[in-house]
Amino acid sequence: MDIRGRVGFNVQRLRREREISQEELSFLSGCTRAYLSGMEAGRRNATLITLAKIAKALDVDVTEFFVKPPKRGSAVKRRTAGAVPSGRARKVTRPRK
Repeated sequence: MDIRGRVGFNVQRLRREREISQEELSFLSGCTRAYLSGMEAGRRNATLITLAKIAKALDVDVTEFFVKPPKRGSAVKRRTAGAVPSGRARKVTRPRK
């Protein structure tokens, strides 16, 4: 994965974690939705100014865009998938008929 792909992947990951659409991030950052889409796909080169605007909109440090993404299906992901923090029970409800 090249640097554009890494930055794009992380922008998309952080945006989705915050449940923000590209349209919302576009409004918050001042970038067009098409530009964000291209950047997330690794087709656009973002300037530092643009990355700073996006970082501010996502409330993260700009360095978060450069971290190496975890490998798909990593042991940590598999082991913690669906885990409940210790001391807490998961409430299961059934739909009413």
